[in-house]
Amino acid sequence: MRKILIILMALIPMALPGQVLNKGNFLVGSTIGLSTADSKIAQIAGDVDAEGKGPSSVQLSLAPNLGYFLTDEIAVGLGASYTFSSLKEPNEDRTDDSDLLFGPFGRYYYPVDDNMAFFLGADFGFGHSSDQQTGAAGNQSIRTNIFAFGFGPGFTIYADNGIGIEALFKYHYSRSKFHTDMDGVETQTISRTNQFDIALGIQFYFGGVKGVGSGAGARLY
Repeated sequence: MRKILIILMALIPMALPGQVLNKGNFLVGSTIGLSTADSKIAQIAGDVDAEGKGPSSVQLSLAPNLGYFLTDEIAVGLGASYTFSSLKEPNEDRTDDSDLLFGPFGRYYYPVDDNMAFFLGADFGFGHSSDQQTGAAGNQSIRTNIFAFGFGPGFTIYADNGIGIEALFKYHYSRSKFHTDMDGVETQTISRTNQFDIALGIQFYFGGVKGVGSGAGARLY
């Protein structure tokens, strides 16, 4: 990990002022998202007004990526996505879910200033999910195959040294499928999920690496 950080820090200064989003440059970084939710349930029956605690949840997501600018303002690459979520019921039953996906992504940037740009991104993911259910009936583990894609707009502010801070608003769709066999009864379950979220991220934009024996201005683009 230390060697990787040293390499990244050596590459960052190679970003050219005013040319961060140009053809031949690279980008590497990650986004992170966190959300929590609590709910209450109210029931009214005649003169009785009862209110109780509903389900609560927490979700954490991390999505590193590595991309390359095919042309000015258009980048493609590969990314990964890890999401952990936990749902807790009032009766203390709990479901923990972790998803790990890999796949391609693409971005189109629209500069609005020397150091600012809007962008539209899209990504696909293939991987698996692991669920752990804990309740009065005991513990159960379920492993699921997943296909997912997402797209949405974002905004980034980047410095001349190639460090960019960004915010994204994305729509995610995922489809999962798994089989269970309980007491000789086989069940196939297909789940489809639609989700909107907001995430913050950091990206490093850098140019090509100078070749050994090349001229002072030569780069391996």
